[in-house]
Amino acid sequence: MVRVNPEFAETLKKFGAQKVTECFNCGNCTAICPLSDNKHMFPRKLVRYIQLGLEEKIKQSLEPWLCYYCGECSNTCPRQADPGEIMMAIRRYLTTAYDWTGISKRIYTSKGWKLFLIALFFAIPLIAIYLFHGPIHTDHTDLETFAPAHIVHPVGYAFGTILAILVLSNIYRMHKFVMSGEKIPKSLYLSELKTLAVHFLTQAKFRLCENKSMWWKHWLLMSGYTVAFILVQIDYPLGQIFGKYPSLTDYPFPPPWHPVKIAWTYSMGAMLIATTIFMIERVRKRDPVHKYSHSTDWMFLILLWCTVFTGLLTRIFMELDWPLPTYYAFSLHLAFTVPLLGLEVPFAKWSHLAYRPFALYFARVKERYEQMKGSS
Repeated sequence: MVRVNPEFAETLKKFGAQKVTECFNCGNCTAICPLSDNKHMFPRKLVRYIQLGLEEKIKQSLEPWLCYYCGECSNTCPRQADPGEIMMAIRRYLTTAYDWTGISKRIYTSKGWKLFLIALFFAIPLIAIYLFHGPIHTDHTDLETFAPAHIVHPVGYAFGTILAILVLSNIYRMHKFVMSGEKIPKSLYLSELKTLAVHFLTQAKFRLCENKSMWWKHWLLMSGYTVAFILVQIDYPLGQIFGKYPSLTDYPFPPPWHPVKIAWTYSMGAMLIATTIFMIERVRKRDPVHKYSHSTDWMFLILLWCTVFTGLLTRIFMELDWPLPTYYAFSLHLAFTVPLLGLEVPFAKWSHLAYRPFALYFARVKERYEQMKGSS
């Protein structure tokens, strides 16, 4: 039995689908989309689902994540219904549907909750630093004493573990929605893991869009984040193993040509450049993809930019051996990092970094399963 939610179109308007009722289903958007094919047709089908109130159909769909929002469909829509932004709104909605905690829904639909959660997550690290920081040396910069690694790193690993559990549990819920109870052999999941890795690391489908700049900007952002994530995990342990420079924050500091320092420079530069470009484009509103900005779009960009910028300031002040500015910059860096990771990674836009490659992975597994059933 198919359940109909007559209020679904109104619900989606809260997520940015302001013009969904203006579409008259001509199909132009699907015809022009370079990523739509016979197996996965969008955006027209999904817009129709919304208009008919077929909420469960939307939850079971992988197509929202197969769209990379290049804006070609919105550029050519004869009704100016903005199908690209409708697809983006569906992704926001699905993020709340996958999240079992309800926090994502509060972030996307309530500005009050959003501001409260940001303020809370911002305040927690500042309070912790105020209460538990180590001795403050002012004769030279000693960040390892001010923020002892034996405290910072275990707390960071615990925080990362909690985020990983939240993200993976949401992906599990996504899997339950889109697979609809199909008993797919585990061997198919294992054999298609390469699909997951390729699309996570390369964002390859972006290159099919007419606007080629979209690919390199997103790849720059994603690669910078990936490098930073890896370095956070290995920087201190490698230092303990190889000895000479236990950490980049340990005095005396390693030279500029230290491989980890070069990697950190790339990571911060890549994310700062990409984030700055995205913010400028959203202010200018020249392209369809930037004409409408949900409050969570700005939340993500501002938190990420501030996190990277304060991290860069910390590095600069350390190199100049300015103790107090280093400690203040590092404190602010942590204060921006916690809401960025704690809210964005499992509950808001940063989670799309996981949902999209997993959607492509699940789509490939389903395709292989259908082929296997057809040949049996």
